[in-house]
Amino acid sequence: MVARILDAGRTVLIKHGYDGTTTNLIAKSAGISPGSLYQYFPNKDVIIAAIVDDYTDQIARTVTTHLVEHVGKPAELGTMRQMLAVLLDAMSEQPELLRAMIEHTPRLGLGNKIVDFEQRVGELALAHLQLRDQRPEHPNTVVWIAIRAVEHLAIRYVLDQPPIDHGEFLDELTALFGRYVSL
Repeated sequence: MVARILDAGRTVLIKHGYDGTTTNLIAKSAGISPGSLYQYFPNKDVIIAAIVDDYTDQIARTVTTHLVEHVGKPAELGTMRQMLAVLLDAMSEQPELLRAMIEHTPRLGLGNKIVDFEQRVGELALAHLQLRDQRPEHPNTVVWIAIRAVEHLAIRYVLDQPPIDHGEFLDELTALFGRYVSL
């Protein structure tokens, strides 16, 4: 039942946006009564928070799995491009949900999920840098800036849909990231 409510909530959120989403619409989309919905969730913000949690957890698992597989391996642009492609593809799977999350996460006070994700990726990136023969002088600073730059550019690419080919975007993002962390 919870999965059904969350699926319906995701659909309603994407279709109507945060302001147009109501528990009544979610219940209707789930094919249940509002009273049944309230047995599981007290309000729409809790439903949306659970949707955002699920979405960010999926992206974090995908990216973290890829990063873990490459920690300690030689840093190559091809490997970096693959990692960035994994992130971009994960974000691109549900662009409408990404838009809703970016626009409404601050309002709901859900920023901790994003911070937790950035922290996990940062720790893995830092571990990777520590295993390299040549390390940047300020690895914590490099990792912090790199993660946020990549994150912002990937989000903007998915949401803005600029007239830039996917492969070209990945090539340029990889080059930018590679030059910055001295791959």
